[in-house]
Parts: sequence; C-alpha cells; structure tokens
Amino acid sequence: MTYQGSCHCGAVEFSVEGDLPSEVMECNCSHCRRKGFLLTFVPAGQFTLISGAEKLSGYRFNAHVIEHRFCAVCGTQPFAEGEQNGQPVRAINIRCVAEADLDRIKRMPVDGASF
Repeated sequence: MTYQGSCHCGAVEFSVEGDLPSEVMECNCSHCRRKGFLLTFVPAGQFTLISGAEKLSGYRFNAHVIEHRFCAVCGTQPFAEGEQNGQPVRAINIRCVAEADLDRIKRMPVDGASF
C-alpha cells in the first residue's frame, strides 16, 4: 500500500510505500509541541518526493541532525530528513496525510524536552 501527503498549499507532495501507521510519536520538545507534530518514521527508500523540491526550505535546531523540511509558500512542514541507527529516514508529519484518521491512531508520548 502507498499513502500520500502534502503541504497545505499543495506545492509539496510526497508518497510513502507502506501502510498508514497505527501509532505515531507525539513529542513534547519545543519544536514539536509548538507545531503539533504527530510523527512516524520510515526508511528513506520508502519515501518519494513527488513535487515541490524547489519550494522546500529547511530548519535545524538543537543537535542539528534533523533537517526539518517546510514549504516556503505556506509554511507547512510535511516531513523531516534524518538518520536512525546510521540509516537515512524520513519523519512523516501524519497530520499532512489527508487519509489518516487521526482519532484512530494511537499517540506515543516522547519526552523530547528532556533530550
């Protein structure tokens, strides 16, 4: 199965090979809390940027290991780029996936504020 997501204005679109997650990470760090992110991590090979590469800007903070990618037109951050255990991953903001039923997805709290 494949699911798709986008920024608010539609300039940035992506797809992910795989099923929608049954649970997502809800982090309380200063960045995630302010933006209300609900994140799922997928191997970079399962992620395809369909359109909008030229519209993407980036933001790094704290340890500067995650490139938070956002649309320069509408400001929405649909995904981030990073590594887990030395492997490239994409952190998908599941709020940017229209078909995701947010009420049915379990939220796993992460104390990112303590990192």
